[in-house]
Amino acid sequence: MQTLVDTYNQHVSSGKIQREEEQERLLTKLDALRVIVEQKQRKFLFSKPSIAPRGVYVWGGVGCGKSMIMDMFVDTLTVGVRRVHFHSFMQEVQSSLNEARQGRVKDALSPVVKQISNEVKVLAFDELQIKDIADAMIVGRLFEALMEKGLTLVVTSNRAPIDLYKNGLNRDLFVPFIELINERFDVVEVSDVKDYRQNLISGEEIYFSPLNLNSVERMNTLWSTLTGNSSAGFTLSFKGREIIFPFYKDGVGRFDFFEICGQMFGPGDYLAIVETVRVLMVDNIPQLSRANFNEAKRFVTLIDAAYEAKIRFICSAAAKPEMLYTEGEGSFEFRRTASRLREMQSKNWMLI
Repeated sequence: MQTLVDTYNQHVSSGKIQREEEQERLLTKLDALRVIVEQKQRKFLFSKPSIAPRGVYVWGGVGCGKSMIMDMFVDTLTVGVRRVHFHSFMQEVQSSLNEARQGRVKDALSPVVKQISNEVKVLAFDELQIKDIADAMIVGRLFEALMEKGLTLVVTSNRAPIDLYKNGLNRDLFVPFIELINERFDVVEVSDVKDYRQNLISGEEIYFSPLNLNSVERMNTLWSTLTGNSSAGFTLSFKGREIIFPFYKDGVGRFDFFEICGQMFGPGDYLAIVETVRVLMVDNIPQLSRANFNEAKRFVTLIDAAYEAKIRFICSAAAKPEMLYTEGEGSFEFRRTASRLREMQSKNWMLI
């Protein structure tokens, strides 16, 4: 059977990726886990589930290849596996918990965990981060219960376990989860790896105008380069509301202009969006004027948020930045936005 390292070497040979020692070390760890999981599945096919093997918690900076390698791991498994963005998973769990509580069960978590364990044997969580106190209060019990059912957990995160939910409300109640990670998971840091997304689009044009078939094709090409032309539905909860990402994969989000600027979004919404992505793609930015003043104001707010967050911004627009908003209230102030758009196109514009 082909190992993960074999697959990795094939990608290196084809020029798809560059060899990185830290990534190879992680691959070896996941390869060993894959063998254990599949042997365990065969051994206990007709037996009661046993305690899960140690999970793997992978953390490191953006663009270091964590999600790419986890995808390779998931693709090689022959047991039931689900790969899901952690935020989306927790939204599902919270919804299921609410339904269970309405049924007046003694422990609402029990039926939720039972349903999950009946469906899969491996859960692969991408981009684990804790910002919501409701998630912080349940995640420890959830992980422990899933592992007691025999599920194997693999996690990627931008943060070391000790930095999760840092300065969060009632964080002392969250500390047992950090202890659980350290006790039941192999914690692997992927460091000293250049941002592969930055490398993929380094030197590429990322602002396309005017709006025509060529700009559509070039946006689609970059999306394919960054995501493999795949996406998963993603909904971001923010202050009791939902922000729907039409296209999302591994920290890359894509919207049409009116999907992101035509709704009643404020500064807080845009801050939440740019905190969730490292690359943001916006299609079909129209000519801005007094006729679409509200959308133009939101666009300015969006660019300010993206600029301060130092994310990569890729877009197609009706005109070059300086000609995008030339008349109407706010056009003079838009010069700063145009300047920021130009700066964000620079080859020196680096992701943090």
